[in-house]
Amino acid sequence: MYCTNGSTAAPRLRCDLNLGVFWDLPTWSSGPHGDDESRFRAVAAAGYAGVQCDKPALARANHLGCTFPGRFDSPAEIDGKVALWRSHGYEAASVHVGTGLEDDQLLDAYAVAILAAVHRHQFPLFVETHRATITQDLWRTVQLAKRHSDLRFNADFSHWYTGLEMLYGDMDAKLAFIEPILSRVGFMHGRIGTSGCIQVRLDDPRVAAAIVTYRELWTRSMLGFLRAAGPGAFLPFNPELLPACINYAREIIGPDGQPREECDRWEESLRLTAIARECWADALQRHAAPR
Repeated sequence: MYCTNGSTAAPRLRCDLNLGVFWDLPTWSSGPHGDDESRFRAVAAAGYAGVQCDKPALARANHLGCTFPGRFDSPAEIDGKVALWRSHGYEAASVHVGTGLEDDQLLDAYAVAILAAVHRHQFPLFVETHRATITQDLWRTVQLAKRHSDLRFNADFSHWYTGLEMLYGDMDAKLAFIEPILSRVGFMHGRIGTSGCIQVRLDDPRVAAAIVTYRELWTRSMLGFLRAAGPGAFLPFNPELLPACINYAREIIGPDGQPREECDRWEESLRLTAIARECWADALQRHAAPR
């Protein structure tokens, strides 16, 4: 099940923003500061159509869609959480699932419970590709997708690109191997890192090769969405740039001798969104080409 507005329009990309960008945002950032209301207005003014956060009423008041960043720690809690999220007016949720220590029996139990909740509540859920969860490695995630073909994923490829050092080896073979995931993406988190750092400023020369690979990952995911989604479906793309206090943003020593984040996460989010739009245009061209 994909996100949908219920219309008969062709599937589309929806550029949203994960509001983690405002978490501990430095005062020197060009991004909006102040209260939540002013920030939501600025997000809408910047051209975003939705947000991922825990304030759905404020999002609606600013004419923004709203999805939830959730977590499941057991199959038994899934139905109740989904019912609650739906009652609060969220459109969908991307979810961290488990810890990565589960055996296949428990993985399957999670998948069955997730799919049951999706159908019972008519609420889209997207299992995030994330470290320290059931999707932390390529092999098990692909096997899970093959066993449960209706599962849909939130593609946050930074966790695989860095955590699994994807460039170490045959990247083309890895892209082919994860096709069962790329063809089932219904949500995306935007972040680009290198093989050693999960979140790197886009103009760092060391990230140039990574950007090429991420573009391909994103474009193939969007193409998979275009091939599978029906009328009215939309694919939320959310830049998710997080602060140094949780070891995502890198820090450098400033002129005053104090550490500071290496770049403006608000500005970087806008740049990631621009890249996503370019990837979408590429995916549309590939989709229209004869197969």
